Amino acid sequence: MSTTSRTLAKPRTAAGAEPPPKSGKGKRGAGRQLHAGRLTYAVLIIFTVGSLFPLVWTAIAASRNNTRLAQTPPPFWFGGNLFKNLEIAWTDANMGTALLNTTIVAGSIAAGTVIFSTLAGFAFAKLRFRFQNVLLLLVIGTMMVPPQLSVVPLYMLVAELSWTDQLQSVILPTLVSAFGVFFMRQYLIGALPTELIEAARVDGASSWRVVRHVVFPAARPAMAVLGMLTFVMAWNDFFWPIIALTQNGSPTVQVALTGLGRGYIPDQSVIMAGALLGTLPLLLAFVFFGKHIVGGIMQGAVKG
Repeated sequence: MSTTSRTLAKPRTAAGAEPPPKSGKGKRGAGRQLHAGRLTYAVLIIFTVGSLFPLVWTAIAASRNNTRLAQTPPPFWFGGNLFKNLEIAWTDANMGTALLNTTIVAGSIAAGTVIFSTLAGFAFAKLRFRFQNVLLLLVIGTMMVPPQLSVVPLYMLVAELSWTDQLQSVILPTLVSAFGVFFMRQYLIGALPTELIEAARVDGASSWRVVRHVVFPAARPAMAVLGMLTFVMAWNDFFWPIIALTQNGSPTVQVALTGLGRGYIPDQSVIMAGALLGTLPLLLAFVFFGKHIVGGIMQGAVKG
């Protein structure tokens, strides 16, 4: 075959490169938009409906009366007693005070856990000191101790300090958690380069300045996740608050809801209305701060 025929059979661009392929197979590369199949959408819809069903059922039960809830089959659509039951639950359970107390308790526990766990996690991850591994094993070992074993001595301590039925009796024992320390340690091992700390030391930064300007910015995504998880657990905590607090004193939401279930025949619709009132603040928090939390997680994933 002559040179002319080869040139006609295989044209080249001005730079001498091969022309792009005309078929769709060459479009597989970076920047290609991925599309989910029908099976993926079906699975996501099933999981979404399953996740929302308990909340929707709580709202349906709160809009009915006790007689209708006792019938078979149960109702699957809203009734007309929602606002009436919400008003009864708000008044009988002193829900305004309970929501304020729970916000203070959950916010204080989340803030304390995030700060102290980050400091301890940084110490275990990047600092070197005597008995480091032994202390870390002791911290992790506390997660294996059932919380029921510490109730009696903890209540005796609270009673000795005259903190019964006060919010500090619920806040102070849970300001730091072993899970938070271990979680932050594992995150900072990979997300915080040792060279960055050494560079700050060379520039004359003190230990507190290193923590404030180096450790906290690097740990921000993990701190957001830990704060969210801790806030939810503290908001829903029932075991220790029902022992340390009373409904007529300084109740949290979970303690206040126990007053709605008293009586010979508890009104299930009012109980559901109270549970709905206690759940709404968490839903609003996820609606307003969910994007920031996910954005922090993705930022940490990209930078890491």
